[in-house]
Amino acid sequence: MRFMARKGQDEPPSLAEEDARVQELRASLGQLNERDTRYATDACLVRYLRARNWNVKKAEKMLRDTLQWRATYKPEDIRWEDIAKEAETGKVFRVPILDKQGRSVLMMRPAKQNTTSREGQIKQLVYSMENAISNLPEGQEEMVWLVDFKNWSKNISIKLAQESAYVLQRHYPERLGVGILLNPPHIFEAFWQVGFGHKFARTMICISGYLEFAMHLEFCVLLMSLEVKIILYGITVITVEVIC
Repeated sequence: MRFMARKGQDEPPSLAEEDARVQELRASLGQLNERDTRYATDACLVRYLRARNWNVKKAEKMLRDTLQWRATYKPEDIRWEDIAKEAETGKVFRVPILDKQGRSVLMMRPAKQNTTSREGQIKQLVYSMENAISNLPEGQEEMVWLVDFKNWSKNISIKLAQESAYVLQRHYPERLGVGILLNPPHIFEAFWQVGFGHKFARTMICISGYLEFAMHLEFCVLLMSLEVKIILYGITVITVEVIC
């Protein structure tokens, strides 16, 4: 089992400086329309600043790109019927429970891929992200990802993986609190580092095998702050209880 601990952010020296950066970014954005104003909350601005190491100009560019993307892609308007076909096999879904820190839990099972439409697959990913975010309690910005590679094959589309990485990294920054990769293939680990970046990749906990997953639960107790029942495969249910 390999642990990639979350690397510390380049935080501003004080809360006052943090607030100053947020206000500077807001001033740089200027007058926003109603849709963009709802999205660009102070918490949102903090996430984009953190993603760009508190560089206001870089954070502004990143956020403007996201606002433009949201205006054209309209992720908040995606409905279940739009992605029902993609969701048939349960390849991506929100586990209906929060962890002990109040984070949404998103389950991903790449082997359950059932379509060839990259457009549909990205739309389901975006729908799932929006759904997970909408279920976060006030004050919580992060989520947990559980990625189960059981029966995964190398037939996965590299183009799809690249597009997924781009959307998640560019338009959902600082949303991942911790990721748990079960049986990750080496090729995926390499892609994760390149596609998502070193800082993002260090949120990952890689576990080889379900037995090892069970054997290290006590160790995980110290790391994950997670308490959730997860259907990993078939009718088998594993209870992961982690206390912060």
